[in-house]
Amino acid sequence: MSKILLIALAGSLGTLARYGLGGLVHRLVPWPFPWGTLAVNLLGSFLFGLVFALAQERTMISAETRIIVLTGFMGAFTTFSTFMFETGELLRDSQWALAAGNLLLQNVVGLAAVFAGWALARAL
Repeated sequence: MSKILLIALAGSLGTLARYGLGGLVHRLVPWPFPWGTLAVNLLGSFLFGLVFALAQERTMISAETRIIVLTGFMGAFTTFSTFMFETGELLRDSQWALAAGNLLLQNVVGLAAVFAGWALARAL
C-alpha cells in the first residue's frame, strides 16, 4: 500500500479516535469547560512525544511509520500536539524568543482569526 494511502487511513483513524475520546469525556464530565478537547490535546501531545522519541532516539519505530503515525493519525487526532512539539523543540534549542512568538501568534492570532471568521459569516 502506498505511503499516501497509509497516511490517509491513519488520518481517518485519528479523526474517529478524536471524536470518540472527546465524546466519551464530555459524557463523563458534562461541565461547561471543554474537557474533551483538553483530554485529546494532552493525550495527543504525550503520544506525539512518545512516538517521536521512539523513532528518533530509540529507533524502535521506522522513519516511514513515524511519518504515517505523526502526520496521519496525530494530524487528524490533534494538530495541537504538533504545535506543542514544535514549541518544545524551540525551547530545547534555547530559542526563547521564537518559542514565545510561536505561542503568542498561534494563540492570540488564532483566536482573532476565529472572531474574524465569525464576523465575516455574520456580514454575509
